[in-house]
Amino acid sequence: MQLIKSINSVKKQIRKAKKTGKSIGLVPTMGYFHEGHLSLIRKAVKECDVVVISIFVNPAQFGPGEDYLRYPRELSRDLHLAEEESVNIVFAPSAKSMYPNGYQAYVNVEKMSKVLCGISRPSHFRGVVSVVAKLFNIIEPDIAYFGGKDAQQAIIVDRMVKDLNMNVKLKVLPIIREKDGLAMSSRNTYLNKMDRKNAANLYKSLKGAKRLINSGTRDTNRIIHTMRKMIKSVPHAQIDYISVVDAKGLKPVKRLKGKILIALAVYFGKTRLIDNIIVRL
Repeated sequence: MQLIKSINSVKKQIRKAKKTGKSIGLVPTMGYFHEGHLSLIRKAVKECDVVVISIFVNPAQFGPGEDYLRYPRELSRDLHLAEEESVNIVFAPSAKSMYPNGYQAYVNVEKMSKVLCGISRPSHFRGVVSVVAKLFNIIEPDIAYFGGKDAQQAIIVDRMVKDLNMNVKLKVLPIIREKDGLAMSSRNTYLNKMDRKNAANLYKSLKGAKRLINSGTRDTNRIIHTMRKMIKSVPHAQIDYISVVDAKGLKPVKRLKGKILIALAVYFGKTRLIDNIIVRL
């Protein structure tokens, strides 16, 4: 396995692989791997000849006062895990190399970036989409792998790929959860013992929504009200949003029909957690 920090060096290695007809898989990450990341890596290793993992805590997707500086980083641990999974290349560029002095070019998916997480994090998806576009240009993957926990991100990146005619196939894999249902996230490490226990209520509320739907409920207001009540039943939970939208365009729906995304973001103290389920009707 190679650790490469230079953009030109990783491009050189990718060109060599492509000349021999090898397929390239990319798993974009911010590091501090958990089982969610590893599930993506294993899928990529299974399907692609050369697997590249990017590890880059992207400053452009963090807003003022957010956790960019304290976001968990442990490169040596990540490298060990990547090598155990037979990764070929870990690309870990510096912020300076990705955004050199004078950098001005950003990519934005307009409407989809202004809803759900985009309301409280207005610059977030511009940063996400821009860095993903850069990674796609640098690595030129045949397939890129994303986790289902960041559903809005995956939907927005898919829109970018289609709108900009990019030659990459996206694969979005299921959310990997802890035993109590909490979606795995690097930010879970921020939670104290009580908040960690209470955070399991997020998935319980999503399962409750699905039970309502399975029993015939189609009114989104009733679903959201029930979820809100369940989440607020535990201490310290501050709801950012609970939304029911169509899973393609992220537009709110009043009555359920087709492929639906039920998504939420909730704070426990200063820690913001997201989760979702997709329902097909």
